[in-house]
Amino acid sequence: MDTSTEVITDATGNVIEDATLKEYLTFEEMDLQENLLRGVFGHGFEKPSPIQAKAVMPMKEKRDLLAQAQSGTGKTGAFVIGALTQLDPALKKPQILILVHVHELATQIAKVARAIGYSLKLQVLCAVGGNPVREDIKEIEAGAQLIVGTPGRIYDLMNRNVLVRNDIRVLIMDEADQMLEDLFYKQVMCILEKGFPAQTQVALFSATMPESVVAVANKILQNPVRILIPPAAVRLDGIQQFYVPLTHEDHKFECICDLYKNLNISQAVIFCNTRQKAEKLASKMSDQGYPITCIHGELDKTERAQRMKDFLGGDCRVMISTDMLSRGIDVQQVSLVINYELPVVVDSYIHRIGRAGRFGRKGTTINLIIPGEESMMADISKKYSMTQSLLPADLNSLSL
Repeated sequence: MDTSTEVITDATGNVIEDATLKEYLTFEEMDLQENLLRGVFGHGFEKPSPIQAKAVMPMKEKRDLLAQAQSGTGKTGAFVIGALTQLDPALKKPQILILVHVHELATQIAKVARAIGYSLKLQVLCAVGGNPVREDIKEIEAGAQLIVGTPGRIYDLMNRNVLVRNDIRVLIMDEADQMLEDLFYKQVMCILEKGFPAQTQVALFSATMPESVVAVANKILQNPVRILIPPAAVRLDGIQQFYVPLTHEDHKFECICDLYKNLNISQAVIFCNTRQKAEKLASKMSDQGYPITCIHGELDKTERAQRMKDFLGGDCRVMISTDMLSRGIDVQQVSLVINYELPVVVDSYIHRIGRAGRFGRKGTTINLIIPGEESMMADISKKYSMTQSLLPADLNSLSL
């Protein structure tokens, strides 16, 4: 076990305070319950990632937590392991509630929770819109202990007095900067206003923590442990970043086709800002014979699930997506992210490029830039102290 001084900062890099956090270098040092430890190792974790080394024990100690870490560094494992330290396996009632913003992330977290909680005989419910409500009710009545879901469905289950909160020990919000802004903020506040036991532990996790979100978190959390990092530390140094200057939007499609022909890509994600742009690009690429798929939030749940299955299973090499796929979705084979359009929000860039290079792997990002997008690229570079290089003519030099 190492004891290190952690510099606590806000989202702009200003130091708030210094705190001494214990960093646990092995899972054995955490004194986890035997069946939980068996699940951790069974899931493939050999030693804690940096966020796991710092975040699991505060959760075990029943402390509220505000935790930030780079994309792809094991945040899901951190909060699932931490939450399961509070589980009473014999109590067949909801004890852990995890809120996320999209179906796909809920499904992924549920899968991880089932794997880590296997030896605990953990009963997991993934509660999202599009699933029959009666099935969710049936699973809760059958003894669901960990529930992960989207705010709309979770609120509905609470409103029906099906999701009773008397035994909720841990409330987690993943991608907290999404959950505490805009539409999701109102939904989350409605859920919190339903009431939880005074001893319920609250933990917020994200790769980016804007100052506005930290301010809201300060109102929700009670004397929290803070694991915040300055923007420059979020920049994912293992991911090569390149740009291609283009004079007109139409040239982006030609560039995408050239990249597809000349790069040996295992799997790639191409990001667009709107559903319309994603569908238009997907249609044009399909017309040219490229095997691609497209995903966005306005597809019905069944279609979204099938397209994700095709991509995760490797049946399709390229996924065109809006920002709904930019957060938390873990596809180990993705080695390339292409920003067909730069995001409209600076922080989204970090989440997008984090789809490549998961868990310390190398990855590559290529940004297609037309006049008018240079200022956003400059804002991104300034905030995260990043540099993007001109895409080399010899594409064989890229690490894909």
